[in-house]
Amino acid sequence: MATRSIAENPVSRLNAKEYSTTGLSLTQLALRRLRRDKLTMLALIILAALALLAAGAPVISEYILNVDPNDTDAAASRFLPIGAEGHILGTDNIGRDHLARLLFAGQISLGIGVSSAFLSFFIGITLGVITGYYGGGIDDLINWLITTVTAIPGLVLLLLIAALFSPGPWTLILVLAFLTWTATTRLVRGETFSIRERDYILSARAIGAKDFQIMFRHILPNLFSVTIVTLAINIGNVILIESALSFLGLGVQPPTPTWGNMLSNSRTFFKQGPHLVVFPGLLIMLTVLCLYIIGDGLRDAFDPKTVD
Repeated sequence: MATRSIAENPVSRLNAKEYSTTGLSLTQLALRRLRRDKLTMLALIILAALALLAAGAPVISEYILNVDPNDTDAAASRFLPIGAEGHILGTDNIGRDHLARLLFAGQISLGIGVSSAFLSFFIGITLGVITGYYGGGIDDLINWLITTVTAIPGLVLLLLIAALFSPGPWTLILVLAFLTWTATTRLVRGETFSIRERDYILSARAIGAKDFQIMFRHILPNLFSVTIVTLAINIGNVILIESALSFLGLGVQPPTPTWGNMLSNSRTFFKQGPHLVVFPGLLIMLTVLCLYIIGDGLRDAFDPKTVD
């Protein structure tokens, strides 16, 4: 009887998909899943392109467009349409180049969104880990603080700030971070309650590891997969909030451009210059949509129950 070859022996066959995941960490598996997720990768590419264009606004305006975003042109203050007289996206009601202002507005809008979300993220992570690890009186105190902050009407606070100060980018960053850290704290607190009772945490405590080491070297890395999703979504939420505040006149004040105040200021000129409304609204929608898609993709990529 002829001996069957190794290739024909079912016992000798290896599951290539299962074998390929052996020895990979959760982060490595997540990155591989992200690379396979075409929609999330497309959203990342679009968001990166928008960020690069916003970051390069001074160079693009000076050397490519040859305009200053704040220069007014009385001869061009006729809501010039797209492409007219060298203005690629036309001009606004006082003759300022619309494309140049969109690029500079992207710096402010994205800067407020990213800075405020990261500050809120830092506060939420720190307080969440501390209250979840210690519990007891510290937990009661921080929960009281969370309840107090969430009870403050955000719109009333912003109206008060607008009455006392001129709401600039840094003012909005601080206020929005102050109003949005509570959700991250609650999420991290709940996860920390679960993680602190696991065997490796008990082992670290048994060998004399200090509380700070346990919290920020053993617990915090295990929260990354949960919190990174929250961060991506929070950036999109802050951009939407800034746009809504600009619509109410409580955002960054002109002549400093943001996508929100450009959209708000141009709504009365929709018939004369529809391009003034369309492009800021499109950029807000595209940016927030990309951030939500990225957040959803990160959640799926870091989910340990996801099957490759």
